[in-house]
Amino acid sequence: MKIGLAQINTTVGDLQNNEARIVDAYQDLAAQGADWVVFPELVVTGYPPRDLLFKQNFVPDNIATAKRIAARITGTPAIFGFVHINENDSGRHFYNAAAVCFDGKIQHVSRKCLLPTYDVFDEDRYFEAAQEPTVFEYEGRKIAVTICEDIWTHPEISSSRRYTVAPIETLKPQSLDLHFNLSASPWHIDKSIQRQKLIADTATAIGCPTVYVNAIGGNDELVFDGRSMASNPQGEIIAGLAGFAEDCRVIDLNSNNEIASTFEQPEMQDIEDALVLGLRDYVHKSGFKKALLGLSGGIDSAVTATIAVKALGKENVTGIALPSEISSDHSKNDARDLAENLDIEFHMIPIADVVKESEAALAPLIGDSSRDVTEENIQARARGLLLMALSNKFGALLLTTGNKSELSVGYCTLYGDMCGGLAVISDLPKIKVFELARHMNRDREIIPVNTIEKPPSAELRPDQKDEDSLPPYDILDGILKTYVEEGLSTKDIIALGYEPDVVKDIIRKVDLNEYKRKQAAPGLKLTPLAFGVGRRIPIVQKYIS
Repeated sequence: MKIGLAQINTTVGDLQNNEARIVDAYQDLAAQGADWVVFPELVVTGYPPRDLLFKQNFVPDNIATAKRIAARITGTPAIFGFVHINENDSGRHFYNAAAVCFDGKIQHVSRKCLLPTYDVFDEDRYFEAAQEPTVFEYEGRKIAVTICEDIWTHPEISSSRRYTVAPIETLKPQSLDLHFNLSASPWHIDKSIQRQKLIADTATAIGCPTVYVNAIGGNDELVFDGRSMASNPQGEIIAGLAGFAEDCRVIDLNSNNEIASTFEQPEMQDIEDALVLGLRDYVHKSGFKKALLGLSGGIDSAVTATIAVKALGKENVTGIALPSEISSDHSKNDARDLAENLDIEFHMIPIADVVKESEAALAPLIGDSSRDVTEENIQARARGLLLMALSNKFGALLLTTGNKSELSVGYCTLYGDMCGGLAVISDLPKIKVFELARHMNRDREIIPVNTIEKPPSAELRPDQKDEDSLPPYDILDGILKTYVEEGLSTKDIIALGYEPDVVKDIIRKVDLNEYKRKQAAPGLKLTPLAFGVGRRIPIVQKYIS
């Protein structure tokens, strides 16, 4: 049997264009001889639609779109994700559903059983859960349809503990011939290997081929990597589509198929591809064409600029250096060298006069008080003011350049370097930023070597170094991973061998700066737990772990 896997990039809420992409992919794969064409979860609406579902006409419009698509499905049957209405008198109003279509109509509707409500997911807010997966017969074959989380009950997966039922268990005794899983599974580091084992073990458990079709593209902070795949009943992955790219392909379940070169690749390449895809889609789906950013000569802005050029093209990226009186010559030179290496438009706007005028305006109020972080932050806020003005004037999205380590402990200036529309690397720890910079220099020097090798510094006071205020980044990142991502207590982290005073200081800074993160630009999710919708810590709270 030949299956057309339609790994297409749709946009949340863009029903008309999503419909066109679905129909085009269907016709192309059907023409290639597919016996079935399968699409990702909620492909009609884009994932996640969130509170668009509460708009009066959104779900009816989505159903009308699904019916129009179904009318085009003749000859070769197809399955695609959409939102279905719950017509019962109780429960949530909607189902996360899959339409099984042939002969120009929706013939069966499969409804999602397990509704994830953890990390970035909040499906229980919107959808009613089905009791069991849909199984139907077509041309003598018994076929099951599940939707994403329905198969995420593997004992080695932590989220499996959230459920008391396992839809796969209901499929085991049914002597299935084929199983389709429609998915919108966001990517994060290490998730790809986990998914491969999940699909292989699912196929083995139910004793039939399992075809998994995943979403692709960036929607807000989430990046979907695709990597649709198929496993035979022996648990062997026989086909794997591209990672971080659209890929529509017909596979033969009776033979081994080509596995895309990006289906499995090194971690740093995954991170680079995720950032490029997430940035490109955020910019384009938001209606922008161009981006600009401040170039400090530091590694964070250098990595962000390199990602932007890969995502948008050099002609659509502008770098602005904004040196103060404190800025070193090497920082100005590194910023200029980076812009030349990337071949992007580059300008230098000194901010010394802006800073002086600001201090002069404040002088009657702050008098002869000693200089402190207030004056340091005036520099950062002067830069934010000018960059936002350029963003407004030229219609270019301003990119912020802070990393996860700095955002965690508040080593960033609200209304200063935090200004912007997208925080590109805000879920990338500083140590990983260095690794990514070296990776992006693998073929030629893009990021100046001096930028990578010099001690990191915000340069907001003379001879400032990050380690004046923070522990070395390998130590800082280790503590942050255990506290932010793993939820360990102070005592547990100290027991790992970290200095008690350092641990307590870092945890205090993380908790103290929640208010900054709530006002930060959205960032692209790269780790299992990112700041943003997946981590909902109160701003005002007094718990000490």
